Amino acid sequence: MSATILVVEDEKSISTLIQYNLEKEGFKVHTSETGEEGFEQIKKNLPDLVLLDWMLPDLSGIDICKQIKKDPKLKSIPVIMLTAKSEEADKIRGFETGADDYVTKPFSTKELILRVHALLKRVKPSLTEDIASFKDIKIDRLARRVYRGDKEIKLGPTEYNLLNFFIKNPTRVYSREQLLNQVWGNDIYVESRTVDVHIRRLRKAINLNDQDDLIRTVRSAGYALDSQ
Repeated sequence: MSATILVVEDEKSISTLIQYNLEKEGFKVHTSETGEEGFEQIKKNLPDLVLLDWMLPDLSGIDICKQIKKDPKLKSIPVIMLTAKSEEADKIRGFETGADDYVTKPFSTKELILRVHALLKRVKPSLTEDIASFKDIKIDRLARRVYRGDKEIKLGPTEYNLLNFFIKNPTRVYSREQLLNQVWGNDIYVESRTVDVHIRRLRKAINLNDQDDLIRTVRSAGYALDSQ
């Protein structure tokens, strides 16, 4: 499992508990303690799923969810609301805002993990499958092997992670900064041009015998896995 999850929660103890349990499941986790910072992270990093507290010190979770769901670039990101509000009217309001699921505090971490898995499987099945493919490229995530047609392709760790990320998000254009955040992570400083180097290596590895170039360069925008 390599999905990226953003936890927007102002109670540090709850945020730390959620992060610990999600990382045990193999998820990549980022956290934010305020609504404004959380929404900026969502726009910048495009997480695969957001765990969003309803009651935040600035923007409410409801307001953030509304902004996510009205933005064409963000609206496909699934949102699970975390809240102490247990009344049916509050749950209905959360769903009407666009939340995909609703978990009431205090909650079982086991239940939360199961809900995360279930939601990702429903809305982003490519993230939860052991075998993923795009056109004639196939990734075996358990064995970390890559094939184009019937030929196995040898990739370095970074090129593998890049290809895996692209296959999870086909046809979508990502800037160098977004790729750095998603593939390398926020905690590592890497020059943006490093992305170009690894894209070239990936292209060279997967484009065999004049096969179609499946990585599209979009001028002034970034890269995408696309059949062009």
